Amino acid sequence: MLVSAWMNTDYFLKPGELIVTRNPIYITTVLGSCISVSLFDPVLKLGGMNHYMLPFWNGRDQNPFKYGNCAIKALVERMVNNGAVRDRMVAGIFGGACSSTSVFKIGYQNTMIAQEVLHEQGIKIPEQNVGGKYGRKIRFSVSTNEIIINYLN
Repeated sequence: MLVSAWMNTDYFLKPGELIVTRNPIYITTVLGSCISVSLFDPVLKLGGMNHYMLPFWNGRDQNPFKYGNCAIKALVERMVNNGAVRDRMVAGIFGGACSSTSVFKIGYQNTMIAQEVLHEQGIKIPEQNVGGKYGRKIRFSVSTNEIIINYLN
């Protein structure tokens, strides 16, 4: 689901959503094994974020933004369509907590797809806060690229 933000306030990003805006808002989301990728163009003060649950789209789900390989490409495309330049964009990767009992290691797989797709897209990743066994609450300032992370027990 693509979201448009128009108010100078917080926006809570739910799983399977992405948002790109120039409005000076904070995007907030809560992550466990899910990942959020933030993108920022410092010249335009344009930012965006997604929240995906699994690394690869199965081709059947009606919302491909629940899947990293689709959600990240869509976020980059939406940024570029709003004037961002790939060489200027910087990314952050957040979340990907791993339960010690999970044999699928979804958090790890979600992290790896983010790194791979951003590398393929030529976007630098100066900030990462991934893995571990605790969830996170992320607050992203679209106008400054500031990220506030609170760990959840």
